[in-house]
Amino acid sequence: MKKPTGNKIRLGIFVSVGIALLIAGVYFVGKRQHLFSSTFHISGIFKDINGLQVGNNIRFSGINVGIVEDIQQITDSTVRVDMQINENSREFIKKNAKAIIGTEGLMGNKIVIITRGAGNKQQLSDNDIIEAVQPVSLDDILFKLKETGDNAASITGDLAVIMQGIRDGKGTIGKLFMDSAFARNVDKALVNIKQGAGGFKQNMDAASDNFLLKGFFSDKKDDKAKKAKQLLKEKKKKKEEKEEKAKQSKKDKK
Repeated sequence: MKKPTGNKIRLGIFVSVGIALLIAGVYFVGKRQHLFSSTFHISGIFKDINGLQVGNNIRFSGINVGIVEDIQQITDSTVRVDMQINENSREFIKKNAKAIIGTEGLMGNKIVIITRGAGNKQQLSDNDIIEAVQPVSLDDILFKLKETGDNAASITGDLAVIMQGIRDGKGTIGKLFMDSAFARNVDKALVNIKQGAGGFKQNMDAASDNFLLKGFFSDKKDDKAKKAKQLLKEKKKKKEEKEEKAKQSKKDKK
């Protein structure tokens, strides 16, 4: 009699544990799918959902506020994503909020991220359609990086050709760096220019000492001296007038 009783007890414990696990599983699944909480529904029209699936999370301010309820292809270029959102979050999501498809981590599951709307707008209503923002996909980024790499390789090749031309003494820069005769000619030209500038200065100094032109240069010097003297007089006169006005204003106050 003891053996059948022990088997029944073990069977009862096994069944009880199984039922408890089943209830716990239903609870956690229902909590994840928001089966036991009040919800409302919104939709977004995307051109590309980038692998988003039914059941993926919806986040607002970094918090999971709902799940993707359904995905339907409307046309060859538009996809409708139906979302189920917690009722508790409705007051924070405004009419002008936007939805964008993101990723959990670097290579995680796809999620829908709802951005904040303007503070004075009304909150979303049930079955509203929210504006969707097309995200930048990883494929687009890799394609742009490939284009950038190709352009860099092309520029590097062109620079290599230019440097080889300079080494071979081709073009003006190549001759300047590699052709010694051309470099000597440039040096000579610079020396001639310097000498010419020195000769011009000597000629001007000699002209100023020439008795025929001395009067011309002296007149110029006198004109400059007169102008400088006139400017000093005008400044002095303005200063005296300013002081006189200050004195007069003090007398008027007294």
